Amino acid sequence: MELSLIEILKIIVLGIVEGITEWLPISSTGHMLLVDEIMPLQVSKDFMNMFLVLIQLGAILAVVVIYFRKLWPFSKKEPYFIKKDTFNLWLKIAVACIPAIIIGLPFDDIIEEKFYNPATIATTLIIYGIAFIVIEKRNVGSKPKVTELSQITYPIALFIGAFQVLAIIPGTSRSGATIVAALLLGTSRYVATEFTFFLAIPAMFGASLLKLVKFGFNFTSYEVFVLLLGMAVAFIVSILAIKFLIGYIKNNDFKVFGYYRIVLGCLIIAYFLLAR
Repeated sequence: MELSLIEILKIIVLGIVEGITEWLPISSTGHMLLVDEIMPLQVSKDFMNMFLVLIQLGAILAVVVIYFRKLWPFSKKEPYFIKKDTFNLWLKIAVACIPAIIIGLPFDDIIEEKFYNPATIATTLIIYGIAFIVIEKRNVGSKPKVTELSQITYPIALFIGAFQVLAIIPGTSRSGATIVAALLLGTSRYVATEFTFFLAIPAMFGASLLKLVKFGFNFTSYEVFVLLLGMAVAFIVSILAIKFLIGYIKNNDFKVFGYYRIVLGCLIIAYFLLAR
């Protein structure tokens, strides 16, 4: 495959879109599929399906880099060299991943075949947009019950993980679904967002590994370049997006993302109706 400037720019755009939308609750998969619809890469369909998932590894690395000290469970200063709170956090993350393993994995191919289309993306964008607005309006004047990561219980983690399964439907947003679940249970926006970030590490790594195994490891040099460039751009942009979101929610709620999702969903419906 010939590598042109146009194709490089497409890869960079996809990396930017992934880096921004993976962490903001507006659906990275939905945005990536739409970008590919408008400006498709010159690659096979199987590779593109794998690329849309594997590019998330760049985004995962951004979380690991930013939160390394908080996530690293070992310390020479602690008894048995293990930080108890961090170890417990990882156990809760593991519990939250159980629904995705039990439900998400068996139905991955079916979901991809049946629901990866503009109609589904538009519908889920609008539904979860409304959910954000309704939940935030319901919470006006009320104080969150969970204000620290350590206050997240195993039942809460499991409930959030159950909502994460909904993200296999494109347009839902993994971060959007898990944040909605956390807010429903009375967590603060900050705790909901941080737990969502951390839950993404095993969830996205597992999804990427699954796609990689299904696709195989016989990459052309062009495909390797596409993957590495896309992940590198996603990593850089993700760092900026994560820092923006953490700063934003300190003084604002999630309603703006709800309105954005509704408007985007309506625009998608109008675009594809007019394109016919």
